[in-house]
Amino acid sequence: MPAPIGRLRLVADRHGLREVWFEKNRYPKAASSTWIQAREPLEFARRQLEEYFAGERQVFDLPLHPLGTPFQTQVWQELGRIPYGVTISYAELARRISQPLAVRAVGAANGRNPLPIVLPCHRVIGSNGSLTGFGGGLPTKQWLLSMEDRIARGDLFAAQ
Repeated sequence: MPAPIGRLRLVADRHGLREVWFEKNRYPKAASSTWIQAREPLEFARRQLEEYFAGERQVFDLPLHPLGTPFQTQVWQELGRIPYGVTISYAELARRISQPLAVRAVGAANGRNPLPIVLPCHRVIGSNGSLTGFGGGLPTKQWLLSMEDRIARGDLFAAQ
């Protein structure tokens, strides 16, 4: 799907949305030979992502089916609880899952998030406030954070 940050590839199965891929991904992936290209079954996710980029949606309401380890799934679930327009550190994310010493593991799980934007890993930043790695690239992470900040402040006309 086209998006202000570049094309996105949406991947789903019968249980829900499994992956969101950036066109220019830090860790490129190849499509599986068993996949079928079909627009209609993904319309539910496409519509909500379009609303998000238009500043009309701050919370996603989608059936999700990311595949990962129990630890990764725990981290990804917590990502979904970070409010729109808010950033937290990796240390805070580790604390929120009751694993305050697992900051590096949390960072690794965050980096493996198969549903960026929907499970907002872009809202996790360094403890010193710096932007750190992001599968879609740091300019994309900055764009997403700036858009959310602008919308959260009600500044709909500020330049992007």
